[in-house]
Amino acid sequence: MSIKSTRSKQAQIGLLTTFFVQGVTSTVMIPRIPELIDQIGVNFTAWGAILGFAGLGSLIGLTMANRFIVRFSSRRVLQVSTILSALLIALLPMITNPWIFFALQLVMSFVGSCLGIALNAQAVVLQKLMNRTIIGRFHGAWSVGAASSAAVSAFLTSFMPIWLHLTLIPGLAALAYIWCTRLSLSPEEVGKANERKSAKKTSFFNSPKELWLLAAGLFAGVMPEIAVMDWSAVFSKKVLFVDAALGAVPYTIFGAAMILSRFSIGRLTRNRHISEVAKVGGFVGATGLALGVFVGPALSANDPILGLIATSFFWLIAGLGAGPMAPTFFAGAGTVKGLTTPQALARMSLTNSILIMGAKVLLGALAQNVNLMVAFIFPTVMMFAAAFIAGNLNKRVAGSPKVVDDAFPMTGPIGVISIDD
Repeated sequence: MSIKSTRSKQAQIGLLTTFFVQGVTSTVMIPRIPELIDQIGVNFTAWGAILGFAGLGSLIGLTMANRFIVRFSSRRVLQVSTILSALLIALLPMITNPWIFFALQLVMSFVGSCLGIALNAQAVVLQKLMNRTIIGRFHGAWSVGAASSAAVSAFLTSFMPIWLHLTLIPGLAALAYIWCTRLSLSPEEVGKANERKSAKKTSFFNSPKELWLLAAGLFAGVMPEIAVMDWSAVFSKKVLFVDAALGAVPYTIFGAAMILSRFSIGRLTRNRHISEVAKVGGFVGATGLALGVFVGPALSANDPILGLIATSFFWLIAGLGAGPMAPTFFAGAGTVKGLTTPQALARMSLTNSILIMGAKVLLGALAQNVNLMVAFIFPTVMMFAAAFIAGNLNKRVAGSPKVVDDAFPMTGPIGVISIDD
């Protein structure tokens, strides 16, 4: 089970580029969300429902992607899903009917789920072939792409119409995908790393209690990031009173802080367990998120720029605290008794996806029927809850550096490797 040095470098370049470009396309529409809401003529409740129920496509993708990979290979699924994901984004500015927009979001979620599974499968197989832990750098590349895309897209909104913006960036992404996915592992190379391990058959609802604790922690830990990704641009426009060009600044800073935090996990866990880092990060991050939600708007009443600066500063603290959350709970998946790591990861991810769907609907309803500031209380409370759960894990989970390095964040469109038991 090995791969030549030259070929491994080619595959790494191809996968790093794919992860980066996927990050770019995943956040390209964030500064345009207020325009898209006006374009299809819906209120915040309906927008939250569209985002939430579109997750059904992701769930369907989780159940079918592995079958596609077995039949057509992960490289082929990656090549098709990357191009489709880019082209579907380009259709967004053309749609004014909310039901058609929802259908498109549903398809995008399905394609994104297949893309994430195929991409992560490629990364894990390459890691096996190289006998080195390298998956962390791939997800770092995704985070860099996501943060840089949000920043560049915010700048483009100041002078570029939405149809050109959401055609140009995905179009360039599609061209990049055509090149970089050709460097991914071939079916023959993937075959060298195949390992079939027997696992105890345990039904989903009879999963160990530890799994449900980890699933709850994962949901609570990623909820703040999802809330900021989905609603920060709207918050900037409707609450902080800044224009679209500056609307993505809070998310960009939040995302950059998460990148720094996740790249620092190795150093921070030299003398302490990762769950201890997540516990402290959760309490500090939740405080930062709350202060950004309440202090920023208070200052914006007199000076929108000052309010934007305050919210961005506090959300920088929130991003630093949120960084260790998902890796902590994924790391714990390797210690669940009675389940293999893939089994635990798959069940946690499926549970998380279902909970996120409902949470997105709830956020939309709170934003519409109360206000956005109150809506952000929910992810703040969830971050506090994740900190408590991480503290509990600090007593239960005996982690190891390898488990932590192999963990990958369940954020944005990134999916798990397989849902098969």
